[in-house]
Amino acid sequence: MSSTPPRSDREFQLTDADFERVRKLIYDHAGIALAPIKRDMVYSRLARRLRALELQNFADYLRILEGGDEKEWETFVNSLTTNLTYFFRENHHFEILARHMREHPARPYRIWCSAASTGEEPYSLAMTACETFDTLAPPVEIYASDIDTNVLATAAKGVYGMDRVEKLSDVRLRRFFLKGSGGNAGQVRVRDDLRRLIEFRRINLLDRAYPLEGRFDALFCRNVMIYFDKPTQYAILERFRPLVKEGGLLFAGHSESFMHAATLFRSLGRTVYAPVEPSASAKGARS
Repeated sequence: MSSTPPRSDREFQLTDADFERVRKLIYDHAGIALAPIKRDMVYSRLARRLRALELQNFADYLRILEGGDEKEWETFVNSLTTNLTYFFRENHHFEILARHMREHPARPYRIWCSAASTGEEPYSLAMTACETFDTLAPPVEIYASDIDTNVLATAAKGVYGMDRVEKLSDVRLRRFFLKGSGGNAGQVRVRDDLRRLIEFRRINLLDRAYPLEGRFDALFCRNVMIYFDKPTQYAILERFRPLVKEGGLLFAGHSESFMHAATLFRSLGRTVYAPVEPSASAKGARS
């Protein structure tokens, strides 16, 4: 494999060795498999940390991480986590969720959004619940988590620019958001009724156990598995499996497929999966 020479026109030099150390550190800590084409992204995001810490090179920065600086580790992971989301992304999933809520009478209906990002997805889940049960106090419990503490803070705050909600209907805007005025003009805030439905937590999907109790009727893990390699995906799905109720649903992103974990989850189509019961999984393994 040929190496890529560091660019000489940049403020800092990101050598091949530096880049490989970054790739190993983020993989070991967060399970994210950075492709070689992400080199420019790594440079642009971590160069900000070198400037903030008044460092001269990436090697010195990586030594800080390898020395165990917990605060900088958090910033490192936050910097390299991609967070692209919007309200009701892949809308058909929310239609399927609404139908599932109506068809499964167990209450409360429990949802875990495992890649909450800046909050658009969990708030979309909460809006779906309110619309399904026609109340701002639906019988649901929603847990929303992410590895990135910065985006979780944004999510918990529930404040967005008008450009982030421009695709929502006027009915949803009036029912679920408050428009800002004065110094907050051009922004909206999620109504407190909606925010109260969600509990935000930091969770690393690589952790051996998750700080969650009970099982879930629906688990959303969309557009995050694409950052993990197949063995890491399988390990996470193994931990997901006992957390999803019999008859529950796992929702994946449009470009994600869990066919390599068919003993854990079976496809229902449209990137929706159902858990494979342990007895069926064991039977499939023997056949």
